[in-house]
Amino acid sequence: MICHLVRPFRTAPTAHIIRFCGTGILPVKRTPLLWHGHPAREENTTRPGWPCHNAHQEQPVPHNPHPSDPDHLLDKSTSLRIGAVNYLNTKPLIYCLEELIRGSRIADTRIVVDLPSRLAQGLADKRLDVALIPSIEYVRHGGYSIVSDACVGCNGPVESVKLYGRVPVSQIRTLALDEGSRTSAALTRILLAERFDVHPRISTLDIGSSPSDSDADAVMLIGDRGMIPIDAAYEFIWDLGQEWCDWTGLPFVFAMWIARGDLPVGRGDLNELDRLLSLARDRGISMLEEIARSEAPSLGLTVQQCHAYLRDNLTYRLGAAEQRGLQRFYQLAARHGLAPCAE
Repeated sequence: MICHLVRPFRTAPTAHIIRFCGTGILPVKRTPLLWHGHPAREENTTRPGWPCHNAHQEQPVPHNPHPSDPDHLLDKSTSLRIGAVNYLNTKPLIYCLEELIRGSRIADTRIVVDLPSRLAQGLADKRLDVALIPSIEYVRHGGYSIVSDACVGCNGPVESVKLYGRVPVSQIRTLALDEGSRTSAALTRILLAERFDVHPRISTLDIGSSPSDSDADAVMLIGDRGMIPIDAAYEFIWDLGQEWCDWTGLPFVFAMWIARGDLPVGRGDLNELDRLLSLARDRGISMLEEIARSEAPSLGLTVQQCHAYLRDNLTYRLGAAEQRGLQRFYQLAARHGLAPCAE
């Protein structure tokens, strides 16, 4: 059955409220955020007197010590449990976040970093309260809410989400998908099905593996390893952000800050979290060159490459065009059985 409607966006009480209007999505005026009784101000640069250092350098964000053991994902005693992705493309969203949280009313919040797919599972299993997870997961779970307008998206080539094809697109029969991906996995299958009527057999490419470790006709990679040049000959290489934008004329959103619908915190804490996520994003955007210098050595890329990627290939705000792109993506995902068809 072809589904042409998807459920309206749900939001936590403090989020940028979003709902569908006809075939588009219109933002509703956001309720002013309150912090200690004062309306939060819009800030696009670092506030003087609030130095923002790289929290990952000074006090490392705790990684999941047992990535294959979901029961160890988080200490269940924490007040608010936030999951974040440690890819370069998310650094502008989290670079200042830990420091901002430490000085806030939700200072007992704990942050853990892991793969997008594992964070999505942690949120679904209620081992996380809020997480930066693949955008496809929002529509797959009826009780989820968007808690910030901070996101990871693109409006053209994204550079870090690639499909490597060993045969012409129309001849693809097998497809290996990056273990860390859910949104890009769905995007790949949608593009192949809609544009070429290709419905390949799916396998998983494990983290730490490269396309040469798979004999599939096509291999999809995301994140930092999707940026590393591969020394091999391919029939084609798709930048999936570019393919989507050229085909639909719309931006694409890969990840958003999403919360469970049964959070064990009050409105005040959610107000504060929304404020901090937006502020962390705005400060991170003002520090792209510093982030690039910090991250380039571990990735084997130049500072210039990392800076250009963060500056030119990514978008970080969930605006009206991004919402329309999400609506289109969700409609197509439902059509191909990759997300539920909303009533």
